[in-house]
Amino acid sequence: MNPALDLLQPYPFEKLGKLFSGVEPPSDRQQILWSVGEPKHPVPPAIVQKLQESAVMLGTYPPIAASAELRTSISNWLDQRFLQPKAIDPERHVLPVNGTREALYSIAQCIVNPSPGATVVMPNPFYQIYEGAALLAGATPWFQNLSAQNSFKPDFDTVPEAVWKNCQLIYVCNPGNPAGSVLSASELNKLIELADTFDFVIASDECYSELYFDENAPPAGLLKAAWQAGRADFQRCVVFHSLSKRSSSPGLRSGFVAGDANIIKKYRQFRTYHGCSMPPPIQAASVTAWSDELHVRENRRLYKEKFGEVLKILSPVIDNNGDSFYTEQPEGGFYLWTRVPGDDTKFARQLYQRENLVVLPGSYLSRTAHDVTPGYGYVRMALVAPREQCIEGAERLKRFVEHYKEE
Repeated sequence: MNPALDLLQPYPFEKLGKLFSGVEPPSDRQQILWSVGEPKHPVPPAIVQKLQESAVMLGTYPPIAASAELRTSISNWLDQRFLQPKAIDPERHVLPVNGTREALYSIAQCIVNPSPGATVVMPNPFYQIYEGAALLAGATPWFQNLSAQNSFKPDFDTVPEAVWKNCQLIYVCNPGNPAGSVLSASELNKLIELADTFDFVIASDECYSELYFDENAPPAGLLKAAWQAGRADFQRCVVFHSLSKRSSSPGLRSGFVAGDANIIKKYRQFRTYHGCSMPPPIQAASVTAWSDELHVRENRRLYKEKFGEVLKILSPVIDNNGDSFYTEQPEGGFYLWTRVPGDDTKFARQLYQRENLVVLPGSYLSRTAHDVTPGYGYVRMALVAPREQCIEGAERLKRFVEHYKEE
């Protein structure tokens, strides 16, 4: 067996199950699940209809690079959202994949040379796939601690030069998971300059890029930053996008990788051996999804409405110690990342026990690095449930916080 498998930690939701073992929540309150980032808004009808109409296509083997129609719809969307017409070549710059989870993992297997000292830099807290990808590629993860002092954004100036010299790949998440912070174009350009200097690849996880609250200020993307800096070749830059959050369609398992043509070429070859081709009906439905923005704007409107209702309830809350239970709207995504009194695991367990409201302890999303566990004392709350459930969840949380004492 691969010895690196022994380095993998249980997934956060497995830890949560053990944390709740033996706990009986109140039976008179329906469970509200704020722990899992699974969108619950209705799947757009046009996507469902196209999927049904395309079932006959199951009789053909799909190519690993998917159809030219899907690649073109993706390149058109990237041009319209981030760049300008014809900036993205659908043949050279785009590769559809079966969900970005698979791609974020396998890109490390493709890029990392498992030589002594090989390092993959990643944010901390983080999406756990980054860590597993690094370990199973034969590299050492280097955790860049994020904190409230820097709005939970990575500060690339704090990474030691020795780490950059060994770095082969860096993961960034923009907007971030869990805090929803957004990197600016200038911050992304600084990272591109570092990649040029130290010769590493940037993997930008942008799966939450279409969930934001100001229609006039969408988050910047890595490819846009590169383009604005005159880097039309997108060298050392790859981005990951998905329909799961953008189109409330997590079951499609449809996303793409785009960027540096040389990396995409090699990654396509890699996936010829490792990856699964996207089923043709999924491809057809994905073309429909990437070609429409009306449902995406409606998706944002629903999240904005829920955040407004929840924050109206939570913002004035004072905990049992007289401290403000302060939480604020993120720049992007659908999570609230909130400081809690004391131990985050004890807080989450008691909240479940008393209110049947499930949140994810922040320590489950981070590692102890440089003598700090940056997720400790926080919880992540996914506002994916219907509006009325989110309002009810906020009322339960308010009641709980105002009387909470760590046991």
